[in-house]
Amino acid sequence: MSVIKHKNQRVGIFIDTQNLYHTAKNLYGARVNFDQVVKEGLAGRSLIRAVAYVITTESGEEKSFFEALEKVGIETKTKNLQIFAGGAKKADWDVGLAVDAIKLAPKLDAVILISGDGDFVPLVEYLKVNEGCQVEAMSFGKSSSSKLIEVVDDFIDLDENPRKYLIGYRGGNKQARRVI
Repeated sequence: MSVIKHKNQRVGIFIDTQNLYHTAKNLYGARVNFDQVVKEGLAGRSLIRAVAYVITTESGEEKSFFEALEKVGIETKTKNLQIFAGGAKKADWDVGLAVDAIKLAPKLDAVILISGDGDFVPLVEYLKVNEGCQVEAMSFGKSSSSKLIEVVDDFIDLDENPRKYLIGYRGGNKQARRVI
């Protein structure tokens, strides 16, 4: 399928913040420039909504990050970090992101998932078949699910130009394997 991107296309952007944050940190030792990522994905089209799904911690050190996202027009949805009795931690927004994308889909022509998580494959398939949305994804290809890349209508690989999408990137990168 050829991808259509025109200025009147209504776009919703859904950002799996933890996925991109950890990938940028582990692969490049840098932080994601979410403003640049959103602009690249939007490609001059009409933004209906951009939502970043974020996790809050007890320390609250992420507050300035959340404010920076909101300053560039990205809405944040927060969830508290869960810490279990054995010390295990869980910070997962997959279901919330999927539900929001499905709820907003009737008002959108294109959905952009900013994630490389293969758990979103059923969401992509649902949005394409049941809602008629064009579905695009953006992520670091080296750590993205090959199945996700396969099912979306367009994939922008942030690995192709890390300087453009990262803050504090000094060149070079650690070796990463593709997630299946």
